[in-house]
Amino acid sequence: MFIRLTARILRWLVCGRVGPLWMWKALLLFVAVVFAGQLLGVIFNKSGVQPAGHSIFSSPDAQGPSLGSCRPHTHIMFLKTHKTASSTVLNMLYRFGEEHNLRFALPLGYQLGYPLPFNAHRVKGYRGPGALEFHIMGNHMRFNKMEVEKVMPADTFYFSIVRDPVALTESSFAYYKEVAPAFRKAKGLGDFADDPNKYYDPRLRNNQYARNLLWFDFGLDHNANFSLALAQRGEDLIRRTFKLILISEYFDQSMVLLRHALCWPLDAVVSFSLNARQQKASVGGMSGIWMGKAAAAAGVGGGRPQARIPPNLSLTGDQREKLRQWNALDWYLYKAFNRTFWEEVDKFGRKHMEQEVSLLRMRREHLARVCLRDGGKPVEAHRIRDKNIRPFQSGFVRILGYELQPGLDNATRMSCLRMIRPEIQYKDLLDSKQFPQVPPIQAPQNPLLIAAGAGSFLRAESRNREEPVGFEIGGRTMEEGGKDWDGSRLVRRNQTGIRGSGTGRSP
Repeated sequence: MFIRLTARILRWLVCGRVGPLWMWKALLLFVAVVFAGQLLGVIFNKSGVQPAGHSIFSSPDAQGPSLGSCRPHTHIMFLKTHKTASSTVLNMLYRFGEEHNLRFALPLGYQLGYPLPFNAHRVKGYRGPGALEFHIMGNHMRFNKMEVEKVMPADTFYFSIVRDPVALTESSFAYYKEVAPAFRKAKGLGDFADDPNKYYDPRLRNNQYARNLLWFDFGLDHNANFSLALAQRGEDLIRRTFKLILISEYFDQSMVLLRHALCWPLDAVVSFSLNARQQKASVGGMSGIWMGKAAAAAGVGGGRPQARIPPNLSLTGDQREKLRQWNALDWYLYKAFNRTFWEEVDKFGRKHMEQEVSLLRMRREHLARVCLRDGGKPVEAHRIRDKNIRPFQSGFVRILGYELQPGLDNATRMSCLRMIRPEIQYKDLLDSKQFPQVPPIQAPQNPLLIAAGAGSFLRAESRNREEPVGFEIGGRTMEEGGKDWDGSRLVRRNQTGIRGSGTGRSP
């Protein structure tokens, strides 16, 4: 069209009809505008912005390598352990469930009763076993198999994720320094590692973050003294229920195994890292202000926002070994499931795994170029223009987020937005879809404040003293003869809950 029109004007001008000067200027301006438009179009195409009517998420690459004739799992229970990249996994479940109109077992607030052992009535809309079909459960809970089975169907696929307890403790210390009394007393992580018993009191609320946190999240007694027999019993309990245990350090390999286990398309397990913390030290800023207000509302420390000195997370080799000993039950679990993880990789085929991991990474890089500003580089929350996708801040570190690429078509923008929507906001969105007539729950102001993606602060009355809560299993007082989630009795010995033989004596 442009070429034909230009040729016609040139013929008219050249064939003896020179025309006025303004006409030549108009022609040159017209040519310049059209050329600039074409140039911009080339630039946008190179940047990955999709033209209207076509979304990258509908391309053949979104499906990935063939999975054969299997049928996708839609009944899924994910035990969301702490500080293990579990928020990224939950985002995948949220996306898949939303795209396929599945029903989530959502909490009344933001966690399923954590740190108390899970109870079915913590699920919003639960009306008794079998009354309503729930497809996906994945918010933070302390696992309780008998109660979970009241909510989820019999054919539910159970899986979880674990992490090296030293790396987990480093992250936990950074996030929960103001939450766990044992961490709050220590000058730095190395100081805590040198003598944990100096700071740790099993009776104090929120100290589960400071010892055997994986063991605790799986519903087991994290204060029990380590023995090989006890560790093996815990491992066997977990294996009987959970069909797949992912390893945080090998996240991409984990996603390949998960994809094949669930029979899901490739894009369902491609993700951007969520709830990640800024590695460099951060003083004050948005994070410090948020934590100052949070601590004040919970009655912890002063009520005035102030600059905060980031915790010292440095560890010597000897201190790292001490943390493994302190978290001996978690260390046993990690080694056991790391071993079987690689056995699964061997069954899958190492060469086959390398190929699929390479495809997954290439797809992630491609989607990052399409979806995210600056090729997917995470940014601090206060730099994100859209307030609705700013991640909540917790602890002494800054939680990073992403900005969407401008100029996306509606379909692509919606899919990209799902991939970067923070956990708290995503839960609220799903809640409003499942319960459109129910007013949204208000975040508690006093006496207990729930930190985003974390546990609870101390009660307000504990402002000037730590508050013992008795002999506790996961935040509740355990009476003699209480039962663990597999039905076995627990007996009291030296302030810990120990499996009993049913006679009140320890095994």
